Amino acid sequence: MARRGWRSVRGRTTLGATVVVAVALAIGAVSFYGILSGSIHSATERSAEQRLDELAERLDQRGGPGGGGADMGGLDDEIVQIIGSGGEVRAASEDARDALGSTALPITDDVFTMTIDDEPMLVLSDDLDDDQTLVLAVSVENDAETLSTVAVLLGVAVPLLLLLVAVTTWLVTGRALRPVTRIREEVDGITAERLHQRVAVPDSADEIAALATTMNGMLDRLDASATAQRRFVSDASHELRSPLAVIRQHAELAQAHPATTSIGELADVVSDEGLRLQGIVESLLLLARLDEGAGSVHEPVDLDDIALGEVRRLRASGVEVDGSGIRAARVSGDPRLLGQLLRNLADNAARHAQGRVAIGIAPSDGFVFVTVEDDGAGVPVDERERVFERFVRLDEARSRDAGGSGLGLAIVRGIATASGGTVVVDDSRWGGARFVVTLPLAR
Repeated sequence: MARRGWRSVRGRTTLGATVVVAVALAIGAVSFYGILSGSIHSATERSAEQRLDELAERLDQRGGPGGGGADMGGLDDEIVQIIGSGGEVRAASEDARDALGSTALPITDDVFTMTIDDEPMLVLSDDLDDDQTLVLAVSVENDAETLSTVAVLLGVAVPLLLLLVAVTTWLVTGRALRPVTRIREEVDGITAERLHQRVAVPDSADEIAALATTMNGMLDRLDASATAQRRFVSDASHELRSPLAVIRQHAELAQAHPATTSIGELADVVSDEGLRLQGIVESLLLLARLDEGAGSVHEPVDLDDIALGEVRRLRASGVEVDGSGIRAARVSGDPRLLGQLLRNLADNAARHAQGRVAIGIAPSDGFVFVTVEDDGAGVPVDERERVFERFVRLDEARSRDAGGSGLGLAIVRGIATASGGTVVVDDSRWGGARFVVTLPLAR
């Protein structure tokens, strides 16, 4: 549980914030201690230099060491020595005599620190007349105690501050992620039977609200997909059941009343309905392949050759077809699927035409426009998007013989989309329907 907690977003955020603050505090504490130490030592050194100048001036006013300036009265609390040119101690304060006796302090041009009577001292010197040197030792024990106190305070304050940062980050992150947990629990409880449920969107207008909105959008798409799938299965079952019912009825009739029908009539019914079943199943399989990404084959396809073939086929069946609008155009795609696209549009136009059909191929500005139009009743404006849905047949084409299975135009849209194009329907020049497929030209 602990490992999983620290591996969570909350744990990683808390750990990351704590580490960053710890590094910053460590650098800050060390820098502060170093600056404070240097400042204290500099202040002590300046104070000692001022005191040394005062002592040297006082000795000069008394006539120098040789003139009685060696009198060290009033310096009982300081360590002061006057050292001759030969290194001997000519005068010393009482504390200097107690701590050093006749031992002379070192004389250097620089200020240095040494231990005198187990106490750290800052030693500095100044030249006097008659080749004598005034040496002063100032205690820095208070400085060390101050720095030690600061170190202890930093050692206590930094961990406490880190603990405060960690606890605050943990609580704030947990509170910020609480809506995410709620959204996760709500989504986890949504099953296939409860796709109508949605996640509550908070009024915060932040990333959490955006997440909830995105989740609801995803649930909307899943709900629509599940509804479409159920409708598709229901429509497919109905379409498949009809020819099966016809075959079964004729078979039962032939079995119960052999005299009312012949083997030839029964064979014709079974053959026709079998072909209808085959067409529905093949259309369903093609739609399933398109849903799974069929159309990944890309090879040069001459659309004008396919269109001319459809013109010849429709003319052979007795339909008046205008193919004068067919111009040379080459696209990249699956030739079999593109042939199916034109075949479905041509059959749809022939089924609804009063007597005239026109097929056109027109390349322009990097695209090719495939048009198939008829002089039939046309498609109402409010139905022009729905005709591309699966198993949709308009009212005037409800019969099985006239309306087909309702999958042809759905296949057309699926193939156009898989080929990187679009398909729309509007009015033809004769008032019927005109389907326009837009595909990118092959480079």
